[in-house]
Amino acid sequence: MEKVNTKEDFASLMRQRTKQFVLRSIKLFEALPHNEQARIIGRQFLRSSSSVGANYRAVCRSRSQKEFYAKISVTIEEADETLFWLEIISESGLLPIEKLKALIQEAEEIVKILSKARKSLN
Repeated sequence: MEKVNTKEDFASLMRQRTKQFVLRSIKLFEALPHNEQARIIGRQFLRSSSSVGANYRAVCRSRSQKEFYAKISVTIEEADETLFWLEIISESGLLPIEKLKALIQEAEEIVKILSKARKSLN
């Protein structure tokens, strides 16, 4: 992630980053096989990954520190759930790990960055 000087810069970069994460997740969803297992798991994956971007937008609109903490916690949980579904997609053989590695890395980085932001409140 780029060097940021202000909270506003950080928020703007993370809004863009989480939005790109959602768009990349849509492409991965479209690459899944067309069978019942992939549809079920894919929908769960798409729901959690798209929630990362949507919930981060809500974080940016928080009206209090308490609300910020709650909303960023939900965003972290959704990013972690996305990691779970990526593991399932790989370990079930729906897609090879090579196709998932970049998105797994991005989800892990989002979890780490947002967890650090949340810890800064304590």
